Amino acid sequence: MSTTVTKTRTAASRETVPTRGAVTPGPVRRNPVPGILRRTLTTGAALFWTAIVVVPIYWLVVTSLRSQADFTADSPLALPSHPTLDSYRAVLDGDFTTYLLNSVVVTAGTVVIAVAVALMAAFSIVRNAGSRFSRVSFRLFLLGLAIPLQAVIIPVYLLIIKMQLYDSLLAIVLPSAAFALPITVMILVSFLRDVPRSLFEAMIVDGAGDWRMLWSLAAPLARPALMTVAVYDGLQVWNGFLFPLILTQSGDKAVLPLALTLFRGQFGINVPATMAAVVLSTLPMLALFILARRQLVAGLTAGFSK
Repeated sequence: MSTTVTKTRTAASRETVPTRGAVTPGPVRRNPVPGILRRTLTTGAALFWTAIVVVPIYWLVVTSLRSQADFTADSPLALPSHPTLDSYRAVLDGDFTTYLLNSVVVTAGTVVIAVAVALMAAFSIVRNAGSRFSRVSFRLFLLGLAIPLQAVIIPVYLLIIKMQLYDSLLAIVLPSAAFALPITVMILVSFLRDVPRSLFEAMIVDGAGDWRMLWSLAAPLARPALMTVAVYDGLQVWNGFLFPLILTQSGDKAVLPLALTLFRGQFGINVPATMAAVVLSTLPMLALFILARRQLVAGLTAGFSK
């Protein structure tokens, strides 16, 4: 039997040995043109999108450094022949600092209220995930995402009048925080659901209550998500225009988005001064985004594994 197996292996090996003069087929060569074309299209699309984003910012900064005479004489995208900071001085000599302070107060107040309330609501929803009240509450928060701001501006206006808060910064803070709650609760619930339940059970064994678990466990672990919603809500409130337009009237209660229209009327056709006001109004949120970019990315990528 062993002799038969040996003969069979020898015959199989002889069949696999290529004979002289036989041509061994080489690897199949793929056409490199589709790959090059795909990379070219991808690079071109990236450059096109970069141009769409960068060119308006470049024009904004360059225009703010021009004088009124250079703005009408030079090409829009050309570097200013005589750069000047006169437009910035004209803006800062006005009431810009008052508008900036109002925006800071409104944004900070809205973010603090929205994040604090949303954190408590998200913690309660996650801790009582099996109850009917928790499910209904979360669905009501999600329903708030489908309600457009413009559809309820009249009821909000009447409510602010009844509360005697019209023409005050609090009239902007309260509705802005209310409309920031749905997206904030959704992100925090998605993040807190990934926190191991064993950590909560360990704190319960140690005698911790809900408030201690909230501030000693949930809040520190949810720091990336908290930073994410804080930056997102801050950007929305900082750029908000409808609430300040409808719910305030006095010039000393104006925030930056509303004040930019006043600058345009104040400076007439002085476009460089208006662009200088726009540049100054974007610097605080740009600095916040740069400082919190790592936490922002971590919060956007975490908490969505389930």
